[in-house]
Amino acid sequence: MTPDLIDMAVKPDVTGFFDPATNTISYLVKDPGSHACAVIDTVMDIDYAAGRITHQSADEIIAEIDRRGLSLEWVIETHVHADHLSAAPYIQEKLGGKIGVGSQITVIQETFGKIFNEGTEFERDGSQFDKLFEDGDIYQIGGMRASVIHTPGHTPACMTHVIGNAAFVGDTLFMPDGGSARADFPGGDAGELYDSIQKVLALPDEMRLFMCHDYGPGGREIQWETTVAEEKANNIHVGGGKTREEFIEFRTKRDAQLAMPKLIIPSLQVNMRAGRLPEADEEGKTFLKVPVNGL
Repeated sequence: MTPDLIDMAVKPDVTGFFDPATNTISYLVKDPGSHACAVIDTVMDIDYAAGRITHQSADEIIAEIDRRGLSLEWVIETHVHADHLSAAPYIQEKLGGKIGVGSQITVIQETFGKIFNEGTEFERDGSQFDKLFEDGDIYQIGGMRASVIHTPGHTPACMTHVIGNAAFVGDTLFMPDGGSARADFPGGDAGELYDSIQKVLALPDEMRLFMCHDYGPGGREIQWETTVAEEKANNIHVGGGKTREEFIEFRTKRDAQLAMPKLIIPSLQVNMRAGRLPEADEEGKTFLKVPVNGL
C-alpha cells in the first residue's frame, strides 16, 4: 500500500463485540466526523446440535447503532469464515448498508460449491454480495477513506481493511502471543500467508491492528487490539525477523495437528452466500449438507 493512502491522523471510533461461543470479535467502526459507520465480521448464532439459528450477537450491534443514532454504510467481511456464520444480511435488512468481500470469493464459491454439491443453481460469481473488493480499492465511510489490501494465505479471499490509523486483519494475524492463522484449508497456502503478513507489518508501526479472533492463550483475558510494532517485535510465529522458510515449516507442521473448526460445515455453506441460508425446499424447509469425507 502506498503511503499516500494511509492517514494516521484519522482515528476511527472502534467498538469490539466479543462472541464467546466462537471467540470472534465483530467491530463497529464509526467515522469521528459524522454519524456514518461500518460493521466488520458479524456473527449469526447457531445451536448446531439443534439446527437452530438466532441473532443475539447481531442484535447487540444493531441496538448499539440505534442507541448512538448512527447510519450504517457498510457490512464488511474480511474473508469467508470457517468458524462462525455471518449475520451480514440480517443486519443489512434492519439497517441498510452494502455487504462487501474480497473478489476472490469466486474461488471460494467454486471450490466449496463442488464440495457441497450445490448444483448449477448456486451462483459462483460473487453476486450475493454488493461489492467485491480488489487489492488497492478505496471506499468511504462517511468522511473516512478506507483502503483494501489483498492478504491471502488463510483463504484466497482474505482482505485487510485499513481505515485511518486502524487496520482490520481478519484471520491473517492473531495477537502477538497467538501467532497466525492456519493455512491448510482448500486454497490456503503458508507461503502466501507469510507474504500477506509482511504486507500488514509494512504498515506504520503505530497502526492499530484489530483481530477477528482471540483465544486467550495461557488463560489471559481476551484481547483484540495491538499494533504493528508489537506484532513485529513479539509475534510468536513471525516476529523478530523469522524467515519465510521458518514460517512455512512451522505452519505446515502445526496445521497438520489441528482439527477442523467445529462450525466449518454450516459456516462455509452460509458465508459463501454472504450470510444467507441455502434456498428452502418446496415445503419451505431449509437444510444444510454434510459432505462425508469431503474436507
